[in-house]
Amino acid sequence: MPTADGFRSIVFIMKQFDIPSYYKSQLTGQVKRLRKDSDPRKKDFSPTLLDFGPVRFLLARHFGFCYGVENAIEIAYRAVTENPGRNIYLLSEMIHNPEVNRDLQSQGISFIMDTDGSQIIPWDKISSEDVVIIPAFGTTLEIMNILESKLVPTLTYDTTCPFVQKVWKRASELGEESFSIVVHGKHKHEETRATFSHSVQKAPTVVVRDMADTEKLAGIIEGNLPLESFYTHFEGKYSHGFDPKVHLSRLGVVNQTTMLASETQAIAERLKKAVVDRYGEQNWTEHFADTRDTLCYATNDNQRATLALLEAEADLALVVGGYNSSNTSHIVELLEQKFPTYFISSEACIRGDGSISHFDYPSKTEKSTSAFLPPQKPVTIVLTSGASCPDTMLDGVMLKILDGFEGVKEIQDVLASA
Repeated sequence: MPTADGFRSIVFIMKQFDIPSYYKSQLTGQVKRLRKDSDPRKKDFSPTLLDFGPVRFLLARHFGFCYGVENAIEIAYRAVTENPGRNIYLLSEMIHNPEVNRDLQSQGISFIMDTDGSQIIPWDKISSEDVVIIPAFGTTLEIMNILESKLVPTLTYDTTCPFVQKVWKRASELGEESFSIVVHGKHKHEETRATFSHSVQKAPTVVVRDMADTEKLAGIIEGNLPLESFYTHFEGKYSHGFDPKVHLSRLGVVNQTTMLASETQAIAERLKKAVVDRYGEQNWTEHFADTRDTLCYATNDNQRATLALLEAEADLALVVGGYNSSNTSHIVELLEQKFPTYFISSEACIRGDGSISHFDYPSKTEKSTSAFLPPQKPVTIVLTSGASCPDTMLDGVMLKILDGFEGVKEIQDVLASA
């Protein structure tokens, strides 16, 4: 677990979080504070240049823990402090970061399920005397019912992200207005499973993964594809009783909050076009709901900061985070459009022999690349992370890289000129 001195607190919507001091960064955290002071409304998404001489880092304007993650971590560690001697469980991983989850396990917290929803600890081992923490992704109503049947309190340590809850609320409202719900997400992801569970209570629901899925759905709406193709293409991704002939006539789009905001918007625009083609320009508001207000601010800011990185010139990009982190994988996908990009879990991936161990997201395999740093000087490196990655891990990566260079400027001198 990365360590650092000091105490870290984040202010968001007048909320101050109290989380362990070893998540505080003395390096990247100071850059964040400087940028916040100079640009409190985040009008400038250009990266921060940290020029150490032989190596330069372009640090993204927005990266690291978001509001929902800070909130979840605070609640989880508070659960440990408040319940000495009791069994403490998490439904599944708190967030998609192995370092954070390992530290929670070292505090005595056990996981009931894995990220795919497979049972690790049987339900009959859980009793009303135990503490159960609901992770930041939320959980399904079916699991909530199991906990309530065992008289396990579900509100005391519910860390569900407020932005996820906002999606659930909007889906419920749309259902009450007789709209069907299209969820943009990965149908096996914990958050999408939870959103689907809540959405189907009020509305027929279908999950689309990407624009390819959306084109299929649009083709069915427009009448260019047979209705029967809905059941084969979206098998396992639609609610019981979903009738495409009826339920695709009024739609609203919500998302898994870690998906690319621009892709969610593009999906909504494509489905809106399909509705216009089918029902006419003058009638589209009767058939399609505006749901832009459900997009997560952190995902949006991460994407804007990443797009700003793409405008810069650099030799390579390093993205730090858990390999099962959805929002981190999307940052990798964007940066790969321009730079040689390495998706790493921590500074341990950078080896003393000049090679790097990194994750290939499409194949879900770990690879090794030798001599990943170019020989010319200075070397310019884009550096960022996902919303579930502690800032201290970026510090570790930066310091590990700097260890391999001679004539590096002092950190405080670099920060003073940033």
